[in-house]
Amino acid sequence: MPGLSGDEVLEAIRERGIDCRVVMVTAVSPGPDILDLPFDEYLVKPVSRDEMQTAVSRMLVRATYDETVQEIVAIVSKMATLESKLSLAEMEASPGYTALTERYAELRAEIDLRDSDDKMYVESSTEKMDGVFG
Repeated sequence: MPGLSGDEVLEAIRERGIDCRVVMVTAVSPGPDILDLPFDEYLVKPVSRDEMQTAVSRMLVRATYDETVQEIVAIVSKMATLESKLSLAEMEASPGYTALTERYAELRAEIDLRDSDDKMYVESSTEKMDGVFG
């Protein structure tokens, strides 16, 4: 993006209080540094038309969830992204990844995903599996 980094765009969105889902589309392979960025999904270029349409469809569905469920699904997406790109040793060495998994467990304990919207549970499980198995 000419003149702005993705981080700067995210910061501007959040500073303005814009309540929207964010899909990062970037040429940068993800690392533990993405954990602090407030995005919902992270796609690495090249991204096909189908991948983009699927991501947008997921964001439209996520927008219907309450805040806790939205956070859970965003966390699952980040975990899946990192798990697909980092080794187990890299994840274990990352305090940010550990904090993310702990936050996921906290939120998961607050609500029972199996008793909430089935589509959301399937989505979070599918994203996690896609990230791990590719």
